[in-house]
Amino acid sequence: MCDHVKITVWNEFRHEKKNEKVRKIYPDGMHMTLANNLRRQGNFELKTATLDEPEHGLTDDVLNWSEVLVWWGHMAHGEVKDEVVNKVQKRVLEGMGLIVLHSGHFSKIFKRMLGTNCSLTWREAAEKERLWNIEPGHPVAEGIGDYIELPNEEMYGERFDVPTPDKLVFVSWFEGGEVFRSGCCWERGHGRIFYFRPGHETYPTYHHPEIVKVIGNAARWAKPRLVRPHVCPNVKPIEVIKPREVDLRNLPAVS
Repeated sequence: MCDHVKITVWNEFRHEKKNEKVRKIYPDGMHMTLANNLRRQGNFELKTATLDEPEHGLTDDVLNWSEVLVWWGHMAHGEVKDEVVNKVQKRVLEGMGLIVLHSGHFSKIFKRMLGTNCSLTWREAAEKERLWNIEPGHPVAEGIGDYIELPNEEMYGERFDVPTPDKLVFVSWFEGGEVFRSGCCWERGHGRIFYFRPGHETYPTYHHPEIVKVIGNAARWAKPRLVRPHVCPNVKPIEVIKPREVDLRNLPAVS
């Protein structure tokens, strides 16, 4: 895989402003922490964008520049403008990669791309999470051992209402007993989508080097292989079509 990827990290940037605990973990916002840590993981170019910027920071220039968009949202999914979702969807169908993190499972763009409710069960109890690497040969799992263990995370449990993944890379087990499909790959149009479960805002998950490594791997995997305009053209035939008339005589009776 080519190491160089142009990545935009998008974040609501609301919890960090309202919750002192979150602000201590991510003083400049989760987007800045993740962008800075990704820079250390590979030959990435990084931009960031947040909800309260004009056009949520996702202008045409930013989206056209981005090869991969990383999305974190939680408390303000409904505030994301539909016209911005439409633009992001169009870019993914044309070839841009999309990485959706944690509570972004309920974002407008994730639901739009997958076409399902994307619901799940959850519990916040600071419990241990063990992410089992069930596809060690997949590019997203490159350099990751048998599992990643997080001492504290929010639990997400099945049933996860998403289409069956094209490839399931990680499955989580939680201290309370639940399991969850935590690393899921899909293709939509010419674009690739990866959902990665960890990342509750009150835990330092995006400081964990293996979590950041998976996101970097996913960015390389999701980088466009081609970019093709999302159009529905009327085309001329490449062979000669003999002129003919449609015979409308003796049509069967409708019962």
